Amino acid sequence: MRPERYAWLSVVAALATIALKTLAWWLTGSVGLLSDALESFVNLAAALLAVSMLRLAAAPPDEGHQYGHSKAEYFSAGIEGALIVLAAAGIFATALPRLIRPQPLETAVLGLGISAAATAINLAMALVLQRAGRRHHSITLEADGKHLMTDVWTSIGVIAGVALVFATGWLLLDPLVALAVAAYIIWTGVGLMRRSVSGLLDAAISRDEQNEITKLFTEY
Repeated sequence: MRPERYAWLSVVAALATIALKTLAWWLTGSVGLLSDALESFVNLAAALLAVSMLRLAAAPPDEGHQYGHSKAEYFSAGIEGALIVLAAAGIFATALPRLIRPQPLETAVLGLGISAAATAINLAMALVLQRAGRRHHSITLEADGKHLMTDVWTSIGVIAGVALVFATGWLLLDPLVALAVAAYIIWTGVGLMRRSVSGLLDAAISRDEQNEITKLFTEY
């Protein structure tokens, strides 16, 4: 299957998880689940961006771009990293007021079940995208897959946190979980942006990798 088709599959998965996670938040009123739903909108934007960038990267060289358009994939990864950071900022803005005025959760069991179903979809999609990215040497697919995998781990954390809120009645845990999710998302987004800049600037490989290559040449 061509890389572009994997990206379209990611778009479909993002739409499905948006619907499920938004429903889970609406049922429970949990800011933790809201943070999870907001990241799914970023997933959709990133997937649509990946489709366009993969099309551009696959275009043959022309007079204005004699070495092709493959650098477009690094540009896509950088924008995706920036979108992740923006989503984290939105989560911070939503969660901080809940630290001051905690609110009880409703219909938690059903909401958690729906969120778990959305997480399972993202897990399957993340594994498929990362495998496809390695097979096709596509940083766009790989970045999209890693992004979805972070969403899986944060979703697991959110589900566990909301379950503890429901079990213990400690309402402050809900916004604290959301803030932890936001911090992890920022770390991931910054990492993607750094990798994108390195690719666009044709940064040299690390000193350790250079030494390893030199060692191989001297041996043979």
